[in-house]
Amino acid sequence: MLKVMDEHVLVNVDYKSYQPKVSKINEMIEKNEGAGNDFTGWVKYPETFDKVEFENIKKYAKVVRDNYEVLVVCGIGGSYLGARAALEALQGLKRNDKLEIIFLGQTFSSDYVYDILSYLENKNFAINVISKSGTTTETAIAFRLVKELLERKVGKVKAQKAIFATTDPAKGALRELSTKEGYVIFNLPGNIGGRYSVFTAVGLFPLACAGVNIDNLMKGALDAQKACKNPLIEENPAYKYAVLRDYFYNHKKGVEMFVSYEPKLTQLGEWFKQLFGESEGKDGKGLLPDSATFSTDLHSLGQYVQDGTKQLFETILYVKHPNNKVVIPHDDANLDGLNYLENKDLEFVNEKAFLGTLEAHTKTGNVPNIIIEVEKLDEYNLGFLFYFFMKTCAMSAYLLEVNPFNQPGVEIYKKNMFHLLGKKGY
Repeated sequence: MLKVMDEHVLVNVDYKSYQPKVSKINEMIEKNEGAGNDFTGWVKYPETFDKVEFENIKKYAKVVRDNYEVLVVCGIGGSYLGARAALEALQGLKRNDKLEIIFLGQTFSSDYVYDILSYLENKNFAINVISKSGTTTETAIAFRLVKELLERKVGKVKAQKAIFATTDPAKGALRELSTKEGYVIFNLPGNIGGRYSVFTAVGLFPLACAGVNIDNLMKGALDAQKACKNPLIEENPAYKYAVLRDYFYNHKKGVEMFVSYEPKLTQLGEWFKQLFGESEGKDGKGLLPDSATFSTDLHSLGQYVQDGTKQLFETILYVKHPNNKVVIPHDDANLDGLNYLENKDLEFVNEKAFLGTLEAHTKTGNVPNIIIEVEKLDEYNLGFLFYFFMKTCAMSAYLLEVNPFNQPGVEIYKKNMFHLLGKKGY
């Protein structure tokens, strides 16, 4: 079970003073009455998701696994971050699977795209294009390029069977193209925004293709849905975390540093930054979400966290039990002086690094630390964790009195870019 621990936040947070407001917001979320309520389909989705489509996701994932070497996932933002974060968290940074997953459509970099296209020249690949509208520029360009490559390699008819589209259920350019070409289509529900979509086909199809047990992922999400709807702050881990974030925001903290001790959770940090940054950064409000991987980043950011300006607090995602063990061997020469650690597992060393850093940052550095503890990283626990963060984010944004589900500021750069590119109407 996930735990939110406040023993190291360096203050006594008065949860009771928050309770009336939290109870009111909880009722608003559960009754689908808050700002942006047309995008709250995710709240009960682990319970209400389309079971027929879920089985189709597994069916076509088997087709991909049985017939292709590579799946190219074209998407940006919430259309790829959740799947990528889950994939690395569950299968590591050096996946050893018969199906390779490659992400495209999240950058305009010609070098990145050229490298991917060159690599795919000699690969038998399928495509999963993810876009509610079909006109998101980065993704649309990437899909056009990779579709052209696929059709040139295998012909249009075979290509049509190798392209899977995840898009709006009723409208949009990608829905129109997919219907015309006969692609397999999965639905991104109209009442779920991209950064809350990891439990839809947006996340589930790439993960199922990668061999992830999506049944267990959804079971974790369902249990989190049940655990995170209790209005009582100290009995609801999501609301407890949301209140702690709000407290620090209102007490001169401007930055939340999301920290893990597992490199395979780096992309989860990227998903976290999008979820909270895009949900809360409005009306001149919001914490800046940042992320780091310890102990690696202790050798770069550690000095700042310890002795720099006191503008941040840390949220530590700590996994108690890793999935693998590595034992430190004996060395006769002992020139590195490590024999005092012989026969110790790296889990033991990582834990002591965590505890030593926790003490240094809180007691000496006076940096508050929130600890989110999970037993292990598997599909169930990751499903629980994803939902927990989404429910936290909704509560946290409503405490700030901003709409958690829109992103008006994102459109400004797009308009400027389209004008500079010469797009008609801009």
